[in-house]
Amino acid sequence: MQNKNKVKRILLTGGGTGGAVSPLLAIARELKKSPNPLYQGGYSFLWIGTKKGPEKEMVAPELSSEASELSSIRFKPIYSGKLRRYFSWRNFIDPFLILIGFFQSFFIILKWRPDIVISAGSFVSVPVVWAAWVLRAPVLIHQQDARPGLANKLMAPFAKVVTAAFEESLKHYGKKAVWTGNPVRRELADGGKKAPLIKGLVLRSFSEGGVGGLSDNLPTVLIIGGGTGATAINKLVWDDLNNLTKFCQVIHITGKKKNIQNSIRQLADQIQNSNYQSFKFLNADQVAEAYAAADTVVSRAGMGVLTELSYLGKPAILIPMPDSHQEDNAKIFKDKDAAIVLNQKELTPEALTENIKKLLDDEALRGKFSDNIKKVIKRGANKEIIKIIKSILWN
Repeated sequence: MQNKNKVKRILLTGGGTGGAVSPLLAIARELKKSPNPLYQGGYSFLWIGTKKGPEKEMVAPELSSEASELSSIRFKPIYSGKLRRYFSWRNFIDPFLILIGFFQSFFIILKWRPDIVISAGSFVSVPVVWAAWVLRAPVLIHQQDARPGLANKLMAPFAKVVTAAFEESLKHYGKKAVWTGNPVRRELADGGKKAPLIKGLVLRSFSEGGVGGLSDNLPTVLIIGGGTGATAINKLVWDDLNNLTKFCQVIHITGKKKNIQNSIRQLADQIQNSNYQSFKFLNADQVAEAYAAADTVVSRAGMGVLTELSYLGKPAILIPMPDSHQEDNAKIFKDKDAAIVLNQKELTPEALTENIKKLLDDEALRGKFSDNIKKVIKRGANKEIIKIIKSILWN
């Protein structure tokens, strides 16, 4: 019989980009807020991520020194490598980094003794999951994208359960796979019903420090460059910014890559525009506010953003990363008539501006996309995954 006062230790792992971080944070927050009435021990969280990825900053609000150990998430970085299926000089170095990451993970897990290890993909998770298997810690893997990535393929054989955002993914994992949908932050799980009430206030908050200011007089476009930044999307926006801001105002999350910040400095004179505000990074609460202000969203097709767009019913223009799993994700949304999908290789700044104008000018089209996008992602993933985690913890 298990001690009902024993703290359950949850090890979360993922990073390198923001895509694998959002669902894990949603799971952690859901666990904190959905205690077992027969269990008073609480949860302790540890996150293993990369040294330089965006995950530490994304997890930072959970690292409050004022929070107790049971409500905060401690963070430990390890060395991380990537197995590329194309030639790169990094292929000669990264296997050694993965090996170092494995031994780092092994000793972290040996000392901390987690009751479960949870990953939503990314290569930093691979040595962690392998070490967990060696030390007999149960593993749950979440498959976000329609097409399984190499990291999840390497981890899945060592997992007790694989949860999946799309029903199409179940065939890749056999009997251990469960279709749950994709977890989303609890504050967005209600479909953003309260968001329209704060739009004017939110727009003013995004104007602080800017030239002029955002207002209710023009439609608002949120452009998301991703956690590390999508240079191509940023350039498409900047190259036709004056025309774009003639008919709308823009909240632009550019990302934090060094070359992006250099571009911003070089373009400083051009982007001093009263209808344009850029931010290299917004935390979870700020992103929720940006969604509240936006009439439409331009984004990559990573599953974290797609899930949030689906829950919020936001009309969207998707520009998937070329030759990647994002194209499979975007195709599902396009086939369900839930978004405009543009091919980056063929896209010009003028064409992007034209598509944004087309969507903003067509209220019926926005309404159709809003209705359809809500149906793409299965609802209830948070509760379903928490139920699976608890079944592992108490069996």
